[in-house]
Amino acid sequence: MKMTREKFQTSFKEIIDNFLLINLFVVIFFSIYFIFAVIMQVNGVFIFLNLFQNLWNPVVVPLITILIVSSLFNGIISWCRRKWLSQEEDI
Repeated sequence: MKMTREKFQTSFKEIIDNFLLINLFVVIFFSIYFIFAVIMQVNGVFIFLNLFQNLWNPVVVPLITILIVSSLFNGIISWCRRKWLSQEEDI
């Protein structure tokens, strides 16, 4: 039973890692698209920035939120692990 649990944890961790990696690249894509849209608006083509503005709240904001929360969560987990491991070594 323990092997199945470890396999499940490894599989679940890989799924989360892949999701967060895809999320990072999608955020990078939207950043590049935003720069492109601003350049196109300066040149008089407004459709790209209008599309970005329409996608901002329903798509981009949740993606950025997931990225920031996962980074904070990862930092907190790492800090707690270091703290607990250093306390175990002191005992």
